[in-house]
Formats: sequence, C-alpha cells, structure tokens
Amino acid sequence: MGASKHLSNDLKTKIIQHHGLGEGYKKLSQRFKLSVSTVRNIVRNWKTTGTVLVKARSGRPRKISERQRCRMVRTVTVNPQTSSKDLQHQLAADGVTVHRSTIQRTLHKEMLYGRVMRKKPFLCTRHKRGRLRYAKAHLDKPASFWNKVLWTDETKIELFGHNQGRYAWRKKNTAFQEKHLLPTVKFGGGSIMLWGCVSSAGTGNLVKVEGHMDSSQYQQILENNVQESVTKLKLRRGWIFQQDNDPKHCSKSTKAFMQRNKYNILEWPSQSPDLNIIENVWCALKRAVHARKPSNLTELEMICREEWSKIPPTRIQTLIGSYRKRLEAVISE
Repeated sequence: MGASKHLSNDLKTKIIQHHGLGEGYKKLSQRFKLSVSTVRNIVRNWKTTGTVLVKARSGRPRKISERQRCRMVRTVTVNPQTSSKDLQHQLAADGVTVHRSTIQRTLHKEMLYGRVMRKKPFLCTRHKRGRLRYAKAHLDKPASFWNKVLWTDETKIELFGHNQGRYAWRKKNTAFQEKHLLPTVKFGGGSIMLWGCVSSAGTGNLVKVEGHMDSSQYQQILENNVQESVTKLKLRRGWIFQQDNDPKHCSKSTKAFMQRNKYNILEWPSQSPDLNIIENVWCALKRAVHARKPSNLTELEMICREEWSKIPPTRIQTLIGSYRKRLEAVISE
C-alpha cells in the first residue's frame, strides 16, 4: 500500500474500471506505468473495502497516558521550576521512555511554555503592603499620567556576558505571578555602571557612573542630565520623576536637592524593580550589547551608548501600555 496511497483517487478509479473490463495486473501496470504490486494492492483494497479511498489511520499510540499527562501538568503548575529532564525521570519510573521534546510538546498543548523567570527582590510583609498600596493607588491612572513619567535607574553591565536566567513553566500573561518570579538580594571581569532615563517619547540621557556613586555624585548626575532629558523628550509641565528607594536617592541632601529643583516625585514602593519599566529596557540593552561582543571596557561603554540610542520609542510605549497588568499582578499576589 506504500506507493498506492500517494496516487490520486481518479487514477485508482480508472484502474478499477479497466480491471472490471477484464484487464489483468500486468496489462494495467503497463497501461498506467505502475508496478504490478501497486496495481494489485489497489484492486485488493477495492475488493476488501468497496472503495479506492485509503481509510484514515489512528496513528502511533501515545506513549504518555492521559493520567501521566495530567500529573505532568499538575507538577509544573505546583512547581514551575520543574525541568523537562525531571519530568522525563518521573515517566521513566513508570516505565515510559520519551525524549524531552515530547514532554515539551505535551506541555505546549496545555499552553505551558518554558520562560526565563523575571527577577524580583525578596519581599517581607512590609514590602508587600507598600506594593499593594502603590498598585491600588495607580491601577486606574490614565495613559496621560504614565506618559508624563520620567523613569530612571542604574544598572551594571558586565564585559563578558550577563548572568543566565532560570526557566519556569507558565502560561501567557502570568510572568509576574509570584511563583514565576526569581527572588534577588541587593549587592551581589570588568563592568561599568550606568544611569539612564526613559519616557514614552523614548530614551533620555545615558551616563557612566564613575567609581562608587554616593548622594553627591547622584545629585550631580541629576543636575546634568534630568532637565536636559526632559527637554529632549518634550515632557510638559507637571512631568513626574520616578526613582527607587536606594539610600542615596532618599538621603537628606538628595531630598533637599529635589525640593530646590521642584521635582514632582512618584511615590515608589521598596523592593519593586519589577514595577519599573526601565528594567525591561536594560534587559534589551544588555542583549544588544553582548551580541556585539565588546572586547574592553571602553568599547563596552561606546556600544552601550550606540545601542541605547537605537531603542525605539515604540518599545517603551508598549511597556507603558501593559503597565496595568503589572499592577494587577501585585494586587493578586
């Protein structure tokens, strides 16, 4: 049946018609330029089933039973960091041997995909309360509010690549659920420290931090770059300044500096880098920079500036447009 199943039904019908007129297998094979065995199989199938159609086959039986599939889904739902290799071992204990790609395809059918875990600092009860207050207070803010925000942050970029992420099985739009986040702790080959800012209009200034940044240096960076970025990004009167609660950001001298310069500061919950959209921009920057493989710190800084300028405003606008989902995730924690 191997060759005959690929022939058209019209051709098979003609073979049956000529066979009905008394033509034998050899003559039919010569007429239609097919092997005798193919002609024989077509006629035999017609005599057995009464049709030239090839019946649909059920295919190879599934190796993973319905019960095992449900157990796999339950396992990765309870513990999203379970690897496909762990699941492979579980199935092997049941006497089922499958490739990891089979496990992955099975979970994909359940809309479960392996994704890099988002990082989020360890949260105590006080931090969770602060995040919840922030989320509820800003959940219904209109787009016009977020378009006025100047998002700021510092980041370290390493010369020879960045730390690899860990994976978790999750469904779409569940990235910020607590079990899908990777807890981090502050303060931990060459690297550089950068300060940058963004808004819905695009990227603002990017500055290399010299040495260890204290309150004085931070204020100097703000003095030299914030107003220039506000002008560049065409932020109107009433623009809002966002920063995290790093000690140098909240020192008495820094607060006095901001009061003198009439900064309108966005209230910010502690331990919440996942709520700052610039973290996503940093990730995109690091991927682009490390793809170019800088060989020294000077080249690293130069490439950082080049790639920073290439980040399109649409990327940031997309992050702002989906910001409500982050707040909803905090409320549902």
